[in-house]
Amino acid sequence: MVDTLTIDANLTDFRRFAETPLQSVPYEHMVVPGFLSRDIAVAVAASFPAPDLPGVLPAPTRPSDDAFGRLLAELRSPAFTRLFAEKYGLPLSIDSLMITLRARTRPQDGEIHTDSESKLITALIYLNETWSADGGRLRVLRGPDDIEDMAAEVPPDAGTLITFRRSDKSWHGHKPFDGPRKAIMLNWMTDATAARREILRHGFSARIKRLFHA
Repeated sequence: MVDTLTIDANLTDFRRFAETPLQSVPYEHMVVPGFLSRDIAVAVAASFPAPDLPGVLPAPTRPSDDAFGRLLAELRSPAFTRLFAEKYGLPLSIDSLMITLRARTRPQDGEIHTDSESKLITALIYLNETWSADGGRLRVLRGPDDIEDMAAEVPPDAGTLITFRRSDKSWHGHKPFDGPRKAIMLNWMTDATAARREILRHGFSARIKRLFHA
């Protein structure tokens, strides 16, 4: 297990994560409100580097010297990957970790889906100070056909984490929302090659979005 000194040094709440039980129905998932304290989450959001563009954007390769950069460095640490490996009982590798960012959600986003087979574990850390909208709240769904048939609903409040193990039944989605919705997304992929391939794809897509935005 992760030792207390490591926990105390982290921006994320390792202890809260470790003590939260993994839910098995309708698939393995876990919600951890307060994974980041509100003050830390607000500071990270203030230095969030993604432009106000829709879609998935790669996280910076080199962490900046601010709250976001310090969090990013922690997310890329071996201790952080061990935390998830222990929770799910999987031999996760830091080399297969992909970190991407979402700054904005479009009305067509959030349709019911499962993640691609190249992903083993997904985690989302939300960075929105308040959330009053009905849309944009991620739902853990029991099937692919009804957004209301949910086992859990997660408002994207500052500091909340949701994580789940990808499977053929890991259905999730949210009601439509159009506007800023900041999140850091972590995916432990099947291998390092898959992680590099997806990062390159998201990077190319981000360059095209910036070109058209400009």
